[in-house]
Amino acid sequence: MARPRIRIPYTDLFPPPRPVPRTASSLPGAVAALHEFLLSPPPRDRNLPGGTVVLTGAGLSVASGLSDYRGDRGTYRTNKSYRPIYYHEFLASHEARKRYWARSFLGWGALRHAGPNAGHRAVRDLAAMGLVGRVVTQNVDSFHARAHPELPTLELHGYLRSVVCVTCRREMAREAMQAELARLNPPWDEFLRRAVAEEGEGAHAIRTNPDGDAEVPGAPYTTFRYPACPTCLRDPPPGIAAVVEVDGDGAWSPTSNAGILKPAVVMFGENIADHVKLAADEAIDGAGRLLVLATSLATYSAWRLVKRAKDRGMPIAVVNLGGVRGEDAFFAGLDPHQTGAQGVRVDMSTDVVLPALVRELQRNPFRRPLVADVDGGRERGTTG
Repeated sequence: MARPRIRIPYTDLFPPPRPVPRTASSLPGAVAALHEFLLSPPPRDRNLPGGTVVLTGAGLSVASGLSDYRGDRGTYRTNKSYRPIYYHEFLASHEARKRYWARSFLGWGALRHAGPNAGHRAVRDLAAMGLVGRVVTQNVDSFHARAHPELPTLELHGYLRSVVCVTCRREMAREAMQAELARLNPPWDEFLRRAVAEEGEGAHAIRTNPDGDAEVPGAPYTTFRYPACPTCLRDPPPGIAAVVEVDGDGAWSPTSNAGILKPAVVMFGENIADHVKLAADEAIDGAGRLLVLATSLATYSAWRLVKRAKDRGMPIAVVNLGGVRGEDAFFAGLDPHQTGAQGVRVDMSTDVVLPALVRELQRNPFRRPLVADVDGGRERGTTG
């Protein structure tokens, strides 16, 4: 197969960030700045609505045991040869689908046994305080939905909890898919059972990437089998020359041209649905502030939302360990003496900063905090 021409953007580290305000370089200073950011009204001259929308990325789930892509220990750092499967490859190649589903089969257990961490729960708590009204996430692990089902969450890149047929668009639970993959591939199922038994139930016996797949060097991916869409197999779609055939065990046959199941995620090179893009735009436009958590904004679909917020004059806060794509532009033009109301940049882990922020807000839910005066070394009040 020809080498894909799509380039994975920004696999190198971004330049280190500058804290905004300068006091945000320490945990107390970061908490004070974010406290002020969340409690300050939006700029009056912009006629913005109130409330905060949150945009999250893969770094938020690192504390849950998953990998991110571009962090210091992310997939692109630790495995220079790693490339996600491209959407057009998945559609065109039976062999590519074998490889994808084999890797997904191996990695699913780690994702299934993982769950929301302190960062997700802090977002829940901020919503309970009335400070966050909506979440837009790039993550496909569904941890937000599990941590705060009552808080509206838009999954920008889809979700791994389901698979979807590319022909009829019917969805199927990923757990049911896993059971079918195990049934069709007894040697792989036995290998996975042994790996889990050796590491302990729920342990990450196999390193898993953010999208839930895992790789075992030298694994015989060509032997792997995957099922056909049960709906298309039972009732082929009318009006098209659809052929869905299976072998004696029910595995999809390469004589087919339909009934292919894919993860219900936006694969690399696949377009985000128009209605999802519109909903993301509406989430930004319906808020007065944007809180960006644990993402380098390397993907355009996320970066453009922050750019939209900046163009609307919304205050922006970014909490991410490491640099962020184009971040200097997001904090350009701020008053150098502002202490958080106009914008915040924190270079720390969300599972450290967010719980500390929640504790401070629970102690002082309405009072704007004291912040360190970096010029004079004194504390000065910002209450009022």
